[in-house]
Amino acid sequence: MPPSADAMPAPGDAACAGDVRLISSKELREHASAADLWISISGDVYDVTPWLPHHPGGDLPLITLAGQDATDAFAAYHPPSARPLLRRFFVGRLSDYTVSPASADYRRLLAQLSSAGLFERVGPTPRVQLALMAVLFYAALYLVLACASASAHTLAGGLIGFVWIQSGWMGHDSGHHRITGHPLLDRVVQVLSGNCLTGLSIAWWKCNHNTHHIACNSLDHDPDLQHMPLFAVSPKLFGNIWSYFYQRTLAFDAASKFLISYQHWTFYPVMCIARINLLAQSAVFVLTEKRVPQRLLEIAGVAAFWAWYPLLVACLPNWWERVAFVLLSFTICGIQHVQFCLNHFSSDVYVGPPKGNDWFEKQTAGTLDILCPPWMDWFHGGLQFQIEHHLFPRLPRCHLRKVAPAVRDLCKKHGLTYSAASFWDANVLTWKTLRAAALQARSATGGGGGAPKNLVWEALNTHG
Repeated sequence: MPPSADAMPAPGDAACAGDVRLISSKELREHASAADLWISISGDVYDVTPWLPHHPGGDLPLITLAGQDATDAFAAYHPPSARPLLRRFFVGRLSDYTVSPASADYRRLLAQLSSAGLFERVGPTPRVQLALMAVLFYAALYLVLACASASAHTLAGGLIGFVWIQSGWMGHDSGHHRITGHPLLDRVVQVLSGNCLTGLSIAWWKCNHNTHHIACNSLDHDPDLQHMPLFAVSPKLFGNIWSYFYQRTLAFDAASKFLISYQHWTFYPVMCIARINLLAQSAVFVLTEKRVPQRLLEIAGVAAFWAWYPLLVACLPNWWERVAFVLLSFTICGIQHVQFCLNHFSSDVYVGPPKGNDWFEKQTAGTLDILCPPWMDWFHGGLQFQIEHHLFPRLPRCHLRKVAPAVRDLCKKHGLTYSAASFWDANVLTWKTLRAAALQARSATGGGGGAPKNLVWEALNTHG
């Protein structure tokens, strides 16, 4: 379709001048490195190389979309007020700029939601959530410090797990849009409910999550699918592919081959203690990453968690209760880790970065919605509308159910994937995906050694 179908704001003043340089898509693709990074937005070409170290969303999203059209991703993540900031990076106009029918309709829908003011109306959810977290946290403190029974102490561990789940939803929302209307207050809520309460750095989460959104379900770009040596959702991961996020090879060696061969049985037990991995990644990030916004504040928040949580555990009368408290808090929170996996593990995957002309399609193909009644929305924290969330990440979750029908109609119109399943069926799909990859791992070459074979193994993995 012609550029007039584009629902983005009009180009900047520079693009309207008479001496605009015309740039071909081929020339644009030649500027696709961190040292020389051009992108196109609504047909305007920008050299954002000097902006790379200052980009609030991190450098990886820009590097992932370097040398191509990034209009859909830019529109999804930025309010219209961000557009004028690009003018200082303007270098020319694409001579062969076109918009696909799906992208044109997506941008129109995005403009409609923006005109309706939905991105600014967050509703009462954040306030209710903060109040619930406070009640659960203080109830856990009371059960530990004021009660002597082992059952009360065990219950307290479960309550801490539920607090962490709610904190996860809070961090997820605040990382995508303003939840209070005030940037400083948002930052305070992020650090207190995230770093201090859970031990997970919000800066680490933003870096990880922004990359996931831009390159949804790309095996070599999306960190949310890179769980070697424990899990692999596709045999394509058996080729020792390079992770652009972790900057290392995802090795499929003998250990990986053995562990992945059993992954459909180890998945749920590992999810019960998966928080250990997140705590470790968060600590490594704030201590070693070169560019961490407000590093000292991030470290102080994480340190606060490692002060109060071990101290609370130490208040329990014996080691059995302490172990039970920690395991139950981690296991309850493991429900959320499973939820994160359900939305993507069984969906389509690919290798390489997303392309500017199929970014919208990649988001719908790589994502699964969870069917549930409205009264269960609290349990899923917005992840039940994961397709809608990936297309409109700045949209507060209280509006996701309202826009879902429009998204379904758009996908149907253009023949795009729109997948949804019940919570139970989503678990079954995820388990089958892991099982299929596990069976292929047994016969894959390049891993060395192999998973032990016996009658029990064959019985558990028989086809049919």
